[in-house]
Amino acid sequence: MQNHIIKFFLSVMFLSFPCAYFTAEGESVPTESPAAAVKAADEVVSLYHSMQLEGVVNWRAFKQAVTGYNRIKNRKRDVLTLIDFSKPSTEKRLYVFDMKHRRMLYSSVVSHGKNSGGNYATSFSNEYGSYKSSLGFYLTASTYQGRNGYSLILDGLEKGINDRARERAIVVHGATYADPSVASRGGRLGRSFGCPALPTSVSRPIIDAIKGGSVMYIYAETPSYLAQSSILDTSDDVIVNQ
Repeated sequence: MQNHIIKFFLSVMFLSFPCAYFTAEGESVPTESPAAAVKAADEVVSLYHSMQLEGVVNWRAFKQAVTGYNRIKNRKRDVLTLIDFSKPSTEKRLYVFDMKHRRMLYSSVVSHGKNSGGNYATSFSNEYGSYKSSLGFYLTASTYQGRNGYSLILDGLEKGINDRARERAIVVHGATYADPSVASRGGRLGRSFGCPALPTSVSRPIIDAIKGGSVMYIYAETPSYLAQSSILDTSDDVIVNQ
């Protein structure tokens, strides 16, 4: 009887709120209250359209990034960086968003760890010496001059997923192997030891735009991440009316 009541309530919710969101299995996901969930979904849809991201940025990756961004209260900047590893290294897959003014500031190719895969990143790790990229949410910290030039320290926010980023020296930096010309010759970008490496021509302006406490989200189509994440969960992997 209780299940029938819940199903009836959810069906009424969907009819009342056409932008309510659903999992791939078709079940609704009232993560807070149903009304709050619908409002949050509507706001992400509005943001996606106002930034004119259709056909440019993966909707699912964007929604997860914004959902997590809104939950991270100790951020200091209204800036969100999304790295979408569902795309190949030959395509632009790093995006920097100005969340206050609702616009995209930068888009760029970006390298992944050499043991994460070839043209696509498909394997991820938090372990020292793995030379793999790590998924999930980060806060950007300070900059420094290192062996890779001007670099940006990252603090992983998710235990067991990316919290060893500092220990592993996972930083944003420029690299000649991350230049699109490398991909045009070899079919993919060169790869890092796990860092999100950028073309040297754009690394400094992008680092300056995101340093000092902004949120970064590294996404891949990996269900196991959502099962372990302390910021998102499986109910955040949803299909929303756009």
